[in-house]
Formats: sequence, C-alpha cells, structure tokens
Amino acid sequence: MNNFVMCIDQQNHTIATLLWYGTCMASALIAGGLLIEFTHLSPRFLFDITGSGIVNIGIALFILLPIARVGLMLALFLSKRDYVYTAISAFVFIIIGVGFFIAS
Repeated sequence: MNNFVMCIDQQNHTIATLLWYGTCMASALIAGGLLIEFTHLSPRFLFDITGSGIVNIGIALFILLPIARVGLMLALFLSKRDYVYTAISAFVFIIIGVGFFIAS
C-alpha cells in the first residue's frame, strides 16, 4: 500500500471514530433520558435537568454530528494542505451556517 492510500485510510478511520463515538454517546443520552423519564427518577446533581432534557441533549448531539464531521474534514484537509477539498469543506460549512441564520 502506498503512502497516499494509508493517509486516506487514516482520515476515514478518524471520521468513522468521530461518528461512532458521537452516535454511541447520543444513543446513551437518549436511552438514559428515557429511562429517567419513565421511571420518574429525579437525578438533580449539579443541574436542574429532567429526563426529557437529557433526551433533547442526545437529539441535539445527533443533529450536530454531521456538522462536526464537516469541521473535522475541514481540519484534516487543511492539515494535509489539500486546498481544493479544504475550500469545498469550508463552502459546505458556510452553507450550513447560512442555513442556521436563515432558519432563526
């Protein structure tokens, strides 16, 4: 395997790791929030948060995962000095940002 293919495999592994752990964390938050909500437990340690609030955090994490992926790809392409794909990733990031501003 040449160096270019190994570099691409490493980038894909890094992105897959982000998506894997992000999905696991969001799923755990949603499951924990549902468990708290349905068993009527009230864990009020430091924050005044309910089970539905924890579910909302998990859903927000699912929504933010693709945005984090674009940001990670932007950083990876920039570190490899691949300016064409850096520009494409930056353009996608700008489109996502404009979409948020238009929606609000």
